[in-house]
Amino acid sequence: MEFRTGYIAIVGRPNVGKSTLLNHLIGQKISITSRKAQTTRHRIVGIRTDEDAQYVFVDTPGFQMQHQNVLNRVMNRTVTQSLSDVDVVLFVIESMRFGERDEKVLALLPRDCPVVLVINKLDKVSDKTDLLPFIEKVSVLFPFAAIIPVSAKRDAQLPELVQEIRRHLHEGAPIYGEEEITNRSERFLAAEIVREKVFRLLGDEIPYSISVEIEKFETEGNLRRVFAAIIVDRDSQKPILIGKKGEKLKEIGTQARKDMEELFNKKVYLEVWVKVKSGWADDERAVKSLGYE
Repeated sequence: MEFRTGYIAIVGRPNVGKSTLLNHLIGQKISITSRKAQTTRHRIVGIRTDEDAQYVFVDTPGFQMQHQNVLNRVMNRTVTQSLSDVDVVLFVIESMRFGERDEKVLALLPRDCPVVLVINKLDKVSDKTDLLPFIEKVSVLFPFAAIIPVSAKRDAQLPELVQEIRRHLHEGAPIYGEEEITNRSERFLAAEIVREKVFRLLGDEIPYSISVEIEKFETEGNLRRVFAAIIVDRDSQKPILIGKKGEKLKEIGTQARKDMEELFNKKVYLEVWVKVKSGWADDERAVKSLGYE
């Protein structure tokens, strides 16, 4: 069987499970997830290499229509750029839900490459007979190459999705090494892991406009020394992140360190603190300095 390879963009509105899908497709957590919408802000590349194909997945931020600050404009540009120059697009929606925000992403889909509609969160549909009318309703909206219902969280129908993607890849040698799972650096992944823990542990208590800056990342043999600043917009947000007697910040650091050690397969020394940069999410220079493309 000939070897196939290619790039696959994963797009959709916020909170449809794009990052969970990417993590389960490659079998490793590289894209952060939380219940808070718009957790993913960067273009994340995840690599899956099988015996007969290499899949280079590009996870994108959810297309944002509500808050048009500099940060969100940059992220929306990331989405549209990711749709050019790929071999396949996975348009991810939520089972039994298709609204105005999904329609906005639908309008961006390219007509010159295959688009697979991925209906995620199948596990949340109690009566599966409701799914067929929903599929029929969305199938007429675009000339999809295929429509595949999945539960990314439970790995349901993911082998079928992978086989469908493979059909649309071109013959060719692998782009990346067999052991590689992402093209992102450990430094970048460390920042993302800390940001995930902030969202997971604090949820609605903290605003969307927080970021993480790795001020120092040192490699000493089997040890990684990571020094991370959590960037907030206002002084009033610092006590929320620090918590009573510093307990919340300590918990963020402990959970982040464990995830880093698992991902890097190395021991990690992590220091985390909180820094105020007023109005950073609407300041083009600040947004760029924090690594947003």
